[in-house]
Amino acid sequence: MRLADFILKNIEPILQKWEDFAKTLTPAADCMDSTELRDHAEQMLRAIAADLKTVQSHEERVLRSHGEAPRDENETAAETHADTRYASGFSIGQMIAEYRALRTSVLVLWMPPDHVSQEQEISDVVRFNEAIDQSLAESVVAYTNAVDAARNVFLGILGHDLRSPLGAISLSSELILGSDELPPKVTKNVTRIFTSANRSIKIVGDLLDFTRTQLGSGIPVRVELGDLVPVCAGMVEEARAVHPERKIEIQSDYRLLGNFDRARMEQVIANLIGNAIQHGDTDAPILVTLKSERGYAFVSVRNEGLPIEPSARAMLFDPMARHLRAGKEEYGSGAGLGLGLYIASAIVTAHRGNIEVESVASGTTFTVCIPLNLSATV
Repeated sequence: MRLADFILKNIEPILQKWEDFAKTLTPAADCMDSTELRDHAEQMLRAIAADLKTVQSHEERVLRSHGEAPRDENETAAETHADTRYASGFSIGQMIAEYRALRTSVLVLWMPPDHVSQEQEISDVVRFNEAIDQSLAESVVAYTNAVDAARNVFLGILGHDLRSPLGAISLSSELILGSDELPPKVTKNVTRIFTSANRSIKIVGDLLDFTRTQLGSGIPVRVELGDLVPVCAGMVEEARAVHPERKIEIQSDYRLLGNFDRARMEQVIANLIGNAIQHGDTDAPILVTLKSERGYAFVSVRNEGLPIEPSARAMLFDPMARHLRAGKEEYGSGAGLGLGLYIASAIVTAHRGNIEVESVASGTTFTVCIPLNLSATV
């Protein structure tokens, strides 16, 4: 009996072994009945048996071995199984263990009769392993997608819910600071509260923007005609006020009219200046340059200091990662989420522009390029 026929004829004992093993995957399986424990195992086994019965060319075998087999547009039993296991509280390790147990159970139970040649036996085993691996890969992808979706929804809810209390803290501290009767020590402490609350609001805003990009909607921009020069100048003045110890200079034309989202471009420029302050030489000035050429606006932020290592450049705009000058990732409370450059890049992309980085021995320059005649339908 070939392996495909064996699976179909002995599907019940195979499923029973699957169920028995699934019971051991506690605590998720503690309150599950037989149907829940078996889930979509029968559909997967029947699909595997049907696959084993099909003729497979050499080219198709090579594609499958490389993980490039044709994809079914409909959701497979393996993908549905991953979704239900995730919803039931199974870890991804436990789900993978189910496939390992299924593979072992089938091959141990199957005792090929004498009339099955060694070549046929080997072929059946290879095809069976390929089918199991295909199902496993589909389940892992579906499981991780479910995890990512849940994480993004959680981050969105968290960011949204944090805005109200943080806004109340910021507003209350600002009102207190407006009093002329505060002693110096109280003024200093309330100023810290006000600054920290506003910084937290910015972090929450970055978190919400990150969630939007991960959910596929991207960062929305509302473009209208405006002057980019006062936008840059305002962000420079704000940075000077927050970091009075740093020298921040600006060079620009008198006016630079174009279609852009003012609030979003303020966010881009503030993030780039903040990045320069954090990573640049503290004794050297930061230079913000603004100009227009051939219908495009160019905003550059340059800081002096050691160049960015090549190993770190490829990850500069990746979310949740910051890099030291040595190219190592920063972690801990002082590192932040590392979303600044990622958000800036996403906003510039939404403006149909790009960000380029030049990092040499004399310093690092981030240059934003956006079209000035951007359509209002972006």
